[in-house]
Amino acid sequence: MRLTRRSFIKKFLLSGLGLIGMSGGGYYYARNIEPHMLQRQEYTLIHEKIPKSFDGFKVVQFSDTHIGFNYNLEQFKQLIQTINQEEPDLIVFTGDLVDEPHTYRFDQSIPQLLQKLKAPLGKYWIYGNHDHGGYGTETVKAVMEDGGFELLQNSVAMIDNGQDSFSLAGLDDVMLGSPDITATVKQIKGDPFTVLLVHEPDVADQMKNHGIHVQLSGHSHGGQIQLPILGALVTPPYAETYIEGKHTISEQLTLYVNRGIGTTRLPYRFMCRPEYSVFYLNTKT
Repeated sequence: MRLTRRSFIKKFLLSGLGLIGMSGGGYYYARNIEPHMLQRQEYTLIHEKIPKSFDGFKVVQFSDTHIGFNYNLEQFKQLIQTINQEEPDLIVFTGDLVDEPHTYRFDQSIPQLLQKLKAPLGKYWIYGNHDHGGYGTETVKAVMEDGGFELLQNSVAMIDNGQDSFSLAGLDDVMLGSPDITATVKQIKGDPFTVLLVHEPDVADQMKNHGIHVQLSGHSHGGQIQLPILGALVTPPYAETYIEGKHTISEQLTLYVNRGIGTTRLPYRFMCRPEYSVFYLNTKT
């Protein structure tokens, strides 16, 4: 049964209270230490459709910053420095920039920081549910555009290195947007290697028959609180099946779920460090 927003918040609060009750030390660690323990997650994407000229091509994904909810601009600045040190060829952001865009006091700080991110073959993003929430849709779009990011909203960009190309597609947010995978894939010419950005990971089961090879998602936060044996205590709607890491959806499609950077609802992470993902492309020979 799909969680409603109210039941999700209720269960998250209960899990948080359980964490607080573990011990004073456990609470301090989950509140003040682990949320700052950024992890680098590395993957290699091997596929016969990846052109040889893209061997070693580097993509960095970050997701779910939730700026304004226990994640500030100084932390965001440090994240940007870390990503730039990777010297990526391409950067993708998979949604939820600000936790509450309808109350956040936007100025030029976020666009100026986003502008500092460097990737010679482009910077792309998709909407998350928080980006659409609270009438923030156009505001967040303007901020990302000012930061040099191109929106993929049921649309496709061809990533071209001057010799070959692959397609990068993006869907509108599943929960609060109007995603249309059929209309999106119709924009792809030929049969190239295709990466799809979708905020919510659980829709991967619906993507496997659309010629997609890799889906990159966020949204889950990895549950934020995980316990031995039990795993993630609570995850949001559309992130209840695929919570983190790599998942083989079909012979053709592989899903990668990023645990995100910030937190929401409760400011804790326990056994669920924040992360950014690094993908290396390689041709299958």
